[in-house]
Amino acid sequence: MIKSEIVGYSQAFVEKRTDWTDEIFSLRLTGASLKFKAGQFTKLALLDEQGELISRAYSLVNAPLMTSDVLEFLLISNSDGKLSPRLHQLKVGDGLYVGESAHGDLIFDTIPKSSTNLWLLSTGTGIGPFLSLLDDLNFRPNCDKVVLVHGVRHQADLVYHYLIEQLIEQYEGRLVYIPIVSREIKQGALHGRIPQLIDEGQLMDAAGVNFDPEGSFVMLCGNPAMIKDTTKSLLNQGLSRFRHAVGGNIVYERYW
Repeated sequence: MIKSEIVGYSQAFVEKRTDWTDEIFSLRLTGASLKFKAGQFTKLALLDEQGELISRAYSLVNAPLMTSDVLEFLLISNSDGKLSPRLHQLKVGDGLYVGESAHGDLIFDTIPKSSTNLWLLSTGTGIGPFLSLLDDLNFRPNCDKVVLVHGVRHQADLVYHYLIEQLIEQYEGRLVYIPIVSREIKQGALHGRIPQLIDEGQLMDAAGVNFDPEGSFVMLCGNPAMIKDTTKSLLNQGLSRFRHAVGGNIVYERYW
């Protein structure tokens, strides 16, 4: 069910969908009017059978393009959710609604100019805003080293291989990609959970750089339990929560 106008939303249509697994999928949308910064999120919405709007916030995967209205989202269908199973059923050409504003602090402007290494720690679909941030040609992080960490349960959940490979090449040695798989052993990936690997020093060894209160800036996105436990591990490394007024090292956005 699609109405022509919903206050606070623009109508969009599915241009392309990618099914990474039975539950994880990407939707590429066109037609909506949205100004956003790389790393931000907006709302997606559909109407239910009673005509009530169901909405939820999702991060964009792509960077802003001046000449295109393309918006891409990485999603996971949660059987207990009200919206994600409906989004999972959408086909090319189907309509939905996109919020008319974008928000979030996982953006270029948040990164202190003094940062020498940038850590992007994600789980699941939380890698989305970091891919957007890294792919923005106009505001590309210029730290000496950028570490992109993606924690998943199964190796099949590791997505956007082609984009990550392109980014590694474009960053000319400054970008390190570290996949982490918790329930399987995968060659070339760490095994376990992000906070555990920080506590044991394995994550720093794999990245080739340590957490430094003077030069490190850390962005986290994904599972709230990961964010809570990882923040504790980072505080034990001497880092501090970021505040716009006073600075710091750690900024995050939870996914629920």
